[in-house]
Amino acid sequence: MDEVIAIKNRYGSASIAMQGAQLLSWAPEGEKPVIWLSKEAKFVKGKSFRGGIPICWPWFGPHPSDPALPAHGFARNLDWQLKDRRETEAGTLVVLALAPNESSWPHQAELEYRIKVGKQLELELVTRNKGSDSFVLGCALHTYFHVSDVRNVKVLGLEETQYVDKVKGGEKIQEGALTIDSEVDRIYLDTDSSCVIQDPGMNRSIRIAKSGSRSTVVWNPWAEKSEKLGDMGADGYLGMLCVETCNAHDDVVTVPATGEHCLRAVYSLCDLSIL
Repeated sequence: MDEVIAIKNRYGSASIAMQGAQLLSWAPEGEKPVIWLSKEAKFVKGKSFRGGIPICWPWFGPHPSDPALPAHGFARNLDWQLKDRRETEAGTLVVLALAPNESSWPHQAELEYRIKVGKQLELELVTRNKGSDSFVLGCALHTYFHVSDVRNVKVLGLEETQYVDKVKGGEKIQEGALTIDSEVDRIYLDTDSSCVIQDPGMNRSIRIAKSGSRSTVVWNPWAEKSEKLGDMGADGYLGMLCVETCNAHDDVVTVPATGEHCLRAVYSLCDLSIL
């Protein structure tokens, strides 16, 4: 693999690939990893890696009008530049930058990605419109969380939220906590709520707070699709769950001329007993 930034401080450790600015790992001190990376991940130039936190930008999913363009945009496939790195009392700050020059993206924009590794993991993806016209933006932090066994976890915070079911079709309302026992691919709409992954097998919960996000995606490919993907690893789907901070589907945002948008997520661990 090309250049990777390694972080180790008193709060924990993390690693970030310069390709796609993809965070590959994060583990608080004394804890098991919070971010999942496939043991069969293929590190290929120009393609995102299976696991970690790929960045979806400037669209989420297939391009709205040209299916030949890469799914989830191109930012996750390009090399980013290191803009700043500094150590503080609160942890380590890494700032990465990208000024895309893509024929598939006719707008002038700059991206800045701020990653803070401290007692919690803080992520800020800032899109700056450098042009004279507004543009529509879809984006996501496509985070793979490490869980003990996805069949035994619950996701809280999406109750009574409408979602698009991309596996079974149609729009539905989430009833109670979300549990996983088959392939799941859902876009929860018009929600800025925090989510919590309760994981009794690890005796912990992962809290996912966010801002600048109007939708949440939950994804697990399950066994059959995992085999087709080819890089999930044997039973890898059991140890991961994607809960993604997004602006997707109808929840895309408009970035005005000379304006900016900040997609922010904060991940932290807490005990099961305090929820």
